Amino acid sequence: MGLFDQVLNAVNNPETLGSMDDIGGILNTVQQLSGNAGTNSSTMQSAMSVVGNFVRSSLQQKRVNEGEQQAQSIVDQFSGTSPNSQAVNTLFSGAMQQQVVQEIAQRTGLDMTKAQQMLPMLVPLVLQFLQSGTNSQNRQSSGNSVLNSFLDADGDGDVDISDAMGMASRYLGR
Repeated sequence: MGLFDQVLNAVNNPETLGSMDDIGGILNTVQQLSGNAGTNSSTMQSAMSVVGNFVRSSLQQKRVNEGEQQAQSIVDQFSGTSPNSQAVNTLFSGAMQQQVVQEIAQRTGLDMTKAQQMLPMLVPLVLQFLQSGTNSQNRQSSGNSVLNSFLDADGDGDVDISDAMGMASRYLGR
């Protein structure tokens, strides 16, 4: 089952934190960020894809080194629709942040300064998206189907965070 299917299952499951309103809030924030950056939604989705790939790598590493609960804890602590530079610093070293910014600039055509400014906004949005599968009764359980699907992705390029957000946007008619 793909990431988008996991998100749909999560938002339709009363035992998880995700809701259609939450997904809509994420999409609205991405649209606002797009407008503020003077770019289109396609460019912003590309930036989200880059950030999502780096978040995946970082959370996979944390899961291997510190356990599944640490990955879930980071999602719970730093997800949201507000900028959070601490989320960026928790997931990425300074050198890794530069790599993320460079790749965003290369893939989207945004200048590096703008990409750097967007990073504290994009990371919490990716984490907010992943939080949708969190069990509302037991947040530390390993039952977050969205996070597990995201982290267990086989890297074949099938569905990444921007694809899932694009499908959610179409699903919500936005």
